[in-house]
Amino acid sequence: MMKTTKTTLGLAAMALAITGFAMPAQAQRDPAYASARSSGAIGEKMDGYLGIVGAETADLRRIVNDINIKRRAVYSEKAQAANATLEEYALTAGCQLILKTVPGEKYQAPDGSWQTRTSAAPLRDPRCPPA
Repeated sequence: MMKTTKTTLGLAAMALAITGFAMPAQAQRDPAYASARSSGAIGEKMDGYLGIVGAETADLRRIVNDINIKRRAVYSEKAQAANATLEEYALTAGCQLILKTVPGEKYQAPDGSWQTRTSAAPLRDPRCPPA
């Protein structure tokens, strides 16, 4: 059982705020991003950012860097508004983004390994607020 603390309550509140968090619209329309995500070349990390799962290419690095820069800007703004650290906000966003993965997509498990999402719930960091 998770001990309730100010931090876990704050993370739960942030999770409610993040639930509506979506990928930047431009990324959703980018066929290269969609292809890399569906092929498992990139995946959601526990820290709220995208990661490259296998062999890195210049195109994958560009896609991941572009999206991560945009995410960091959003996280920074929202963390400040929520009186949270950037890392707390990003972790909570990562928890929510991992929940939103669909079967076949990659995500980072609490042990740091890359997992392929199945129809079962993904493995999540114990610091994640309840789904």
